[in-house]
Amino acid sequence: MRCCIHRGSDQIGGSCVEIESNGQRLLLDLGLPLDALVDHPEKYLPNIQGLDGSDPNLLGILISHPHLDHFGLLNCVSPKIPVGMGSAARRILAAARPFMPGNWPDSATGWDYQDGHKFIVGSFKITPYLVDHSAYDSYALWIESEGKSVFYSGDFRRHGRKSILVDRLIQKPPSPVNVLLLEGTSLGRLNGEQNFLTEEEIERELVQAFSSAKGLVLVHASSQNIDRIVSIMRASIRTGRKLVIDLYTAAILEATGNRRIPQSNWENVALLIPQSQRVQIKKHGWFDLLNHHSANRIFFEDLSRQKEKSTLVFRPLFCRDLERNDCLEGAVFIYSQWEGYWERDSYEDLKIWLEDNNIPKISIHTSGHASPADLKEMVKAINPQKVVPIHTFFPDRYVDLFPGVEIHADDEWWEV
Repeated sequence: MRCCIHRGSDQIGGSCVEIESNGQRLLLDLGLPLDALVDHPEKYLPNIQGLDGSDPNLLGILISHPHLDHFGLLNCVSPKIPVGMGSAARRILAAARPFMPGNWPDSATGWDYQDGHKFIVGSFKITPYLVDHSAYDSYALWIESEGKSVFYSGDFRRHGRKSILVDRLIQKPPSPVNVLLLEGTSLGRLNGEQNFLTEEEIERELVQAFSSAKGLVLVHASSQNIDRIVSIMRASIRTGRKLVIDLYTAAILEATGNRRIPQSNWENVALLIPQSQRVQIKKHGWFDLLNHHSANRIFFEDLSRQKEKSTLVFRPLFCRDLERNDCLEGAVFIYSQWEGYWERDSYEDLKIWLEDNNIPKISIHTSGHASPADLKEMVKAINPQKVVPIHTFFPDRYVDLFPGVEIHADDEWWEV
């Protein structure tokens, strides 16, 4: 059994690992790099034989979770290649696809993971482990073959609303593990024993910000960060505000299949359709979808009257509608995503809009990735023969944190 990290040995995003055993191969993730131009994703494909579907020895692609930097190149490969992922993740991608511009990746049919349930693909035995991450339905993967095994951490954390999943994995880890492919996103972001804010602490900060806001609260968060949507919902209820979402967010929330997560028909949730989304609905005939989520629909004139009692899950497509309908007096903008996105040129228009409308920006966010202390706990529990860095800018720092570190470069084949 041998491995090759095609991308990710010294960068965050674009992850792709190839595992070979008895002449058969599997890919773990096929991600789009974070700095990639999404208009031409095909040029970021790694050099892997059989991505055109011509090689039956390429048995499939196992996606750890539904973030673009882990699945974003699926549309560039043959649909003949089976794709494994969580069933909720598959539904979320399908729900998001109609709303997304360009060639939004879709997943071929394949294996739907069940937490802790082993399945067999050719020479490989695969056991998925549901983990805590900012993407809903995220998994670590244990791959066994030829008496050897690789545990791929995917992306995980221990400070979200599903931290019990990682606690459970640490208490009862897979064994034996020859190689642990361990993400290290937090290295370089945190020092020593520092920890990220928990999602409960994020909720408390949101409550404080909502309470002091005089008008509409605009929370710029990913609709696919379900933990964050729950935090926004809970903070809204605690401060007497109604959560306002668009049709895209409503579709994503329903796609989770989890009715304990906020839904468009909840009493404290309202549906608001921006003009650009109305155009999409008319163009594509999404009237059934709209009617399905319209039980609590409001309009911008309603929001204008209720702005001091409303929290909007904000997307930039709302800007002109909010401005035209006098919804911005006393408004506060809360940025609740990775700060690196804010620093890119893509948000320049939004920055100008906030300044023009005299809307203050507050940042309230926490990472989707494990702290160094929690990475140590994971390594100690799994006790692998080797720890191989992936999804990190700082592979050299692993040797100071973990025993048995073995660093491999991109496109280098090595024995498990």
